[in-house]
Amino acid sequence: MKVALTGASGFVGRYVLAELSRMQIKIVAVTRDARKLLFLPPCVHVVERDISLPWQNCFAQMGYPDVLIHLAWDGLPNYRALHHFDTELPRQYRFLENLVNAGLSSVFVAGTCLEYGMQSGPLSEDIRPCPTNPYGYAKDALRQQLEFLKTIKNFNLVWARLFYMYGEGQSGNSLYSMLKEAILRGDNSFNMSGGEQLRDYLPVAEVAREIVRFALSGLDVGTVNICSGKPISIRRLVEQWLVDNNWEITLNLGYYPYPDYEPMAFWGDIAKNAGIFKGK
Repeated sequence: MKVALTGASGFVGRYVLAELSRMQIKIVAVTRDARKLLFLPPCVHVVERDISLPWQNCFAQMGYPDVLIHLAWDGLPNYRALHHFDTELPRQYRFLENLVNAGLSSVFVAGTCLEYGMQSGPLSEDIRPCPTNPYGYAKDALRQQLEFLKTIKNFNLVWARLFYMYGEGQSGNSLYSMLKEAILRGDNSFNMSGGEQLRDYLPVAEVAREIVRFALSGLDVGTVNICSGKPISIRRLVEQWLVDNNWEITLNLGYYPYPDYEPMAFWGDIAKNAGIFKGK
């Protein structure tokens, strides 16, 4: 089996690449900057390419992969930028459509929990998406476009809505990274929101394992959530990180307002996942 991975040098991509490298498969890692992917095992072939640019014969140049894990998406973390549907959405669809038209048979695409919008509580894949920012809108629009494409082209599609994650190598503006930086600076306190909002977090390594499991399953399951299914308050999560890492710092709760683009309490429902892999 040959698996192609876009966004291979990104935060999630690096963990997915590590997970794939443990398997007896051929890997094609697509990145805009090959210098970010050094010292890889022999099973990994790096293709340096910006998928936002027109790319003729992309399927052939990627070595005719059996599966594509598509993580690449530009313009984050500015969720409100119109770039997501003005520019990114047509680029993304053009790239994926070209691959499917050339013969790609299985596509895994990373979606986002922001496709659900301001809906609270446990969120299952059956709930109608109601995105309230350009990023969530563009992701959901791409999913719909691919579903339309499936009506005329035969290919497997897994659309995975990723919830929240944390781990080493995350961008500097993530909660985990900012907390760690504060610890390393020797700060006495860490400014954060009130911390009572409920979210759904997984370690990024676990997210990567789920991505690979779905991508290599050969299944055509449509939309799935990749999440823990267990809500946790941000305050409790941060306190757990402090305990796990033996860090000490005072939490300055309430310094920042709660985000206005997310509900106070939402998490993923993983019942569908359990059903898909039951007995496997």
